[in-house]
Amino acid sequence: MPLLNDINALKIIKFGVGTLTKITLNDFKESYFYKNELIRLCREYHLPVYGTKAELSHYVYLYLSGVPAEKIKAYRTSPTKPSLKADEITLKTKLVGSGFTFNNEARKFFADYFNSDHFSFKKEMAVIKRQAETNNNTNMTVGDLIKQSQKLQNDSTQRVHILAKTSEEATYQWNNFVKDFCHSSESYSFNDKLKVAALLWKHVKHSKQPKRYSHDLVKIFSEEISQFRK
Repeated sequence: MPLLNDINALKIIKFGVGTLTKITLNDFKESYFYKNELIRLCREYHLPVYGTKAELSHYVYLYLSGVPAEKIKAYRTSPTKPSLKADEITLKTKLVGSGFTFNNEARKFFADYFNSDHFSFKKEMAVIKRQAETNNNTNMTVGDLIKQSQKLQNDSTQRVHILAKTSEEATYQWNNFVKDFCHSSESYSFNDKLKVAALLWKHVKHSKQPKRYSHDLVKIFSEEISQFRK
């Protein structure tokens, strides 16, 4: 990984009050955007505003690459039917077009199905559902979702392969950054690891460098984070 050895190399994309500052494709590729920022960009450029961070990023990428806004179509559309209640969901419920969504009601259904006090949605479940929506697969059911996700959970090699191929994985940079910092030996020198990680991330987010934690960051920004040293 190239070192962040030049603070002046940090590049910030500024958002104007009324409209967004124009950015180039290169600026976009080198910067990190939160989902609300991507939605704002999509609205500014008259692009689809529904989707995951990866999908929204791709719409902006296409636009900045020269594709006219009217030719950029949404991979998936926002649900039009009301969300189903837990007691309305069955194994035969369709993933697409039924009103089924990953919310607290669906969590209640899965908790009851698996006889668990608490249920957390798995990444592979989200991948399977998004793929069904993208392909407009109106045949896939909740039962199919359970079977396919369990199959992936029991096959770690296939699971890693599937998740690695999903563009959404690349949008978890902040979470990965915090995890890597907190697991590093440098982090034990600080009282509030999360605040230190946030300060370092602020610089990395707006830089041209990969959005990953590097040991050198603690040295480069040592003065700024010194107040949190033990």
